[in-house]
Amino acid sequence: MPEKRVRSSVRVRYAETDQMGVVYYANYLVWMEVARVAYCRAVGFEYRDMERVGGAFLAVTEAHCRYRAPARFDDVVNIECWLVESRSRTVRFGYEMRREGEVLATGETLHTVTDANGRMIRLPETYRKFFPQNR
Repeated sequence: MPEKRVRSSVRVRYAETDQMGVVYYANYLVWMEVARVAYCRAVGFEYRDMERVGGAFLAVTEAHCRYRAPARFDDVVNIECWLVESRSRTVRFGYEMRREGEVLATGETLHTVTDANGRMIRLPETYRKFFPQNR
């Protein structure tokens, strides 16, 4: 089964840039979150509901980002997000951020499934179909 890639877009706001006029590095992690939420919606559920109704949270336990080219104010950045790996208690996502075809950054985040108190739990049965295991 080929991986499902979901595309999101953001337009760089002036407040996201630094003194050099380029996007501040931490904003790429925010864009990864935007893409993750869009990924969940595209595969069939609202991330908000997984927390509120399902009692399951995807806590970020690792984040990696490799910067290749700068994004600047008012650029449109397209972010692709896909599921890299899913296990009973963890989920890993991949990301690629582009401007007009040029790769700006690539990254991954690893998430541990937790309850509202931050204790590790298994991914609830209701959501397992959205995260096929052992990919």
